[in-house]
Amino acid sequence: MKKKLSFLTLGAALIAVPVLAAPGAADRDATQTRAEVQSRATEMFAKLDVNKDGKLDASDRAAKRTEMQAKMFDRLDVNKDGSISKAEWDQHGADRAAKRGEKRADAGAGDGKRGMRGHDGKRGGHGMMMARADTDGDKVISQAEFQAAALARFDAADANKDGKVTPEERAAQREAWKAKAGEWRGKRGAPPAAPAGE
Repeated sequence: MKKKLSFLTLGAALIAVPVLAAPGAADRDATQTRAEVQSRATEMFAKLDVNKDGKLDASDRAAKRTEMQAKMFDRLDVNKDGSISKAEWDQHGADRAAKRGEKRADAGAGDGKRGMRGHDGKRGGHGMMMARADTDGDKVISQAEFQAAALARFDAADANKDGKVTPEERAAQREAWKAKAGEWRGKRGAPPAAPAGE
């Protein structure tokens, strides 16, 4: 079970790239070509392949976590003395609270649309996408698998198959996903059917 959770967690960190490489990641109002998505997937794979071994796996995730922890420590250690004092910690907490307050105020003054928020701690999402990208089931994502996943997302959004994805096609795909998610939630929340003969 631990191995499965580790793989799914790796998915949340790594498969986001096909999401980012998917149409609309850079500019939701721009039409994107298949070649642009493929190029972005190549760039993102190189960025995520921290140890440059040509695959995305748990070692990349661990290296990325270590890198992020070092950056966080450096941010918190304002006076650069190699330790985080209570004053530095308290200042960090105050800064975070202020940013949360700003975001809430901005959200209240927004246009009523929700921004992307991830999957709010629910199962599925990126882990499922990771499992789909790992076509050979070896718990490692090769560059070829990574690009294939990004291009599959592009192809699914390219409704008229002209090699371009427009903002309208992206919106239609999002609506289809929402409808499918609603169906799935409805089935999941529905009481089990009574056995035949009762």
